[in-house]
Parts: sequence; C-alpha cells; structure tokens
Amino acid sequence: MARVRWRDRSKVERVEWQSRFTLGAVNWLFLLAWSGTGLAGSLRGERTAFALGVALVVVNAAQCLVAGRHTSLALDQYLGRGPVPRALTVTAGALTLAAFALIAAIVATDSNRDGLIAMPLLFAPMPFAGAYSLMVPVRRFVRQAAVVIAVVLACSAVLGHASVSLVAEAGLLALSAAIALASYRCSAWNLSVVWESERSREVEARLAVAEERLRFGRDLHDVMGRNLSVVALKSELAVQLARRGRTEAAVAQMVEVQRIAQESQKEVRDVVRGYREADLTVELVGARGVLDAAGIACTVTGSAAGLPGEVQSALAWVVREATTNVLRHGDAKSCRVTVENKAEGVVLTVENDGAAAAAQGGRGSGLAGLRERLAQVNGTLEAGVVREGVFRVMAVVPSVPARQPEPEGVR
Repeated sequence: MARVRWRDRSKVERVEWQSRFTLGAVNWLFLLAWSGTGLAGSLRGERTAFALGVALVVVNAAQCLVAGRHTSLALDQYLGRGPVPRALTVTAGALTLAAFALIAAIVATDSNRDGLIAMPLLFAPMPFAGAYSLMVPVRRFVRQAAVVIAVVLACSAVLGHASVSLVAEAGLLALSAAIALASYRCSAWNLSVVWESERSREVEARLAVAEERLRFGRDLHDVMGRNLSVVALKSELAVQLARRGRTEAAVAQMVEVQRIAQESQKEVRDVVRGYREADLTVELVGARGVLDAAGIACTVTGSAAGLPGEVQSALAWVVREATTNVLRHGDAKSCRVTVENKAEGVVLTVENDGAAAAAQGGRGSGLAGLRERLAQVNGTLEAGVVREGVFRVMAVVPSVPARQPEPEGVR
C-alpha cells in the first residue's frame, strides 16, 4: 500500500491517525509515569529485587509493543473493518499475566519498599484492557474485569496480604479498568461518529446527483417523448399520402416533421444547458452554509443580481470548486467570498487562510476545468498564495461576454 502524505489525507483520515497515535502512545506514557516511577522508587538495592524489576520492565515494554498492534486492530474491529486475530489477543493476555506474576514475586520476596509497587500494579492491565474494551460490549468488559479483580485478590489473599492491602489492590485494578474503558472506548466512539458523519455527507451528495439525473431524465423524456410521437405519426401520414399520389400533402407533412425536429433539437439543447449550468446565488448561499457547518467562518460579499446567465453559471462553478478545495485540502479557519463589478468586469474572489494545503488542491484538474468554463465567456482565472497563509482563487469575467457560436446538433 502506498504511503499517503499528511497533507493529502482528508480531515477524517487525519482525525483517525491522531486517535490511533494517541491510543498507541498512551501506554508508553503510562509505563514511564506509573510503572517506571513506581519501580524506581520502591525496589530495594538487592540482586533479586533488581532482577525482578528488570524483568517487569521488559514485560511492560513488550506489553506496550504488542498493544500498539492490538489496539490498532481492535479499533478496526470496532469500526467494522475486520476481527482481531485470536493469537494476538492471547499474546497480550499472557503478557498481562506475566506482569501480575512478577509484581506478586516482587511483593513475596519483599523486594519493594514504601508501597510504590501500587503504580506498576495500576499499569499492568492497562495495555490489554484498553484494546480489549474495544472488542467486547461494555457490560461484558465490566463483568470480565470484575472476575479478573476477584482472581487477583484471591491470589493476594493466599500470599497473606492484609485486608487493607486487598482493598487497595481492588481499588487500583478497578481504576485501571475504568481508565481503559473510558479513554479507549470514548476515543473510538468519537471516531466512529466522525466517520458516520462523513459517510452521511457522501450519501447525501450521491443522492443529490441521482436526483439531478432523474430530473434531467424526466425533462428529456417530456421533450423528446411528445415530439417523437408527433414525428412518427406525421411521417406515417406522409408515407400514406405519398402512396396515394398526394405528393403536395405528403411534402407538407414532411416539412412539418422537419420543423418539429428542429424545435426538438433546440429544446434538447435548452435542457442540456439547464442541466450543465449552475446558479451563482444558490452556490454563494450553499458555500456559506457548508463552510460554516464545517467550522470554517465564511463571509460572502456582493450578489449575482444583474449578471448574465452565462457569467453566473461560470462563476458558480468557481465558487463550487473553490469551496470543495477548502473542505478537502485546506486547514482553513476562515474563508471570504467576494463578488464585485469593476471596470474590467465581474471579479469573483475566494480567499482562505489554509494556504499550505489548499495549494495542493490548486494543482489538480479542477482549476483547469474552471479555466475552460471561464474561457467560454472570455474569463480568466488566477489561483495561488497571495500572502503568508492566504490562498486566493480569483475569476475575472467581462460584464457582457461575447457568446461563443453554438455548433450544429445537440451537444
């Protein structure tokens, strides 16, 4: 799989990468802050204590290494992308048991002091519990955590721990399970909501395209269905008249067929033109609504009032493409859209403060397509970074564009 650069990722993909990195790094952070600190401050200066401490650190590091892969696959399972291999879960669980066993050995050999062994005990179940919380329902996780706590307490009681110590152990293990469940599960839930929102937008866009295609199909059927029926009837009548020797009447019918065909041609061009054209006023309102919904403050200045239809259509596509680039490629916090009537013509400007990533979108085929559309109304397009952090798309169209000759036939 090709590696995707950060600036080429969508916002949802960036959120997912950040979530995965955070969940993977939190175990290492807890290892240093909890288990490492607890061992450094509690082990006695004896050979046995040192050996057990080193062994526990090695096991804890192995837990973090395995947890990185385990958590990533568990997150995939939570998002519905595939199950976690059973062998990986067994390995993570075995390392957790090994950590508990080493902690018990440290306590049994009196290798610790000052009671700081509680910190390694708090860390021991975290790497496994975090990933496992994503793999099973919450109630099942709570039940199984309670069973594990009961087993650990039973083993501690066999080793002769005081009742006060048992209560403290139960509290630490319960806290560890609660932290794992809250942090991992909440992060995964937030990520699933973001992806669901993204899928909803994609579905909405596909539905809008499908609805437009249905409208186009209905309009084309209304135009061609009626006219083709008339053409068929008049052609049949012309044939019958010609067979009867009524040539002049047959010619008149064919002239009428020719007229209807020409009208149909014009009507089809109108339908296609209406299908291709976009409304500038609608696009300005839509751009502001979409960007505001995405958390990008958008201001719109000017209006499309009085502009020719061809100019409105061309500029509407500029607004649509520029807005898409801001959403897809940029990290903008604000966007400004301006429509002005100047001496050189109508000037549309779209500026945003996400220049670094927006420039990536500016190198694609979208802007090339816009230049082709603007060329049909003698317009020009400029796009690029105008000052630090600001990316601008500017379209200039003469107020009264020269109409391009329309080719023969239906386009």
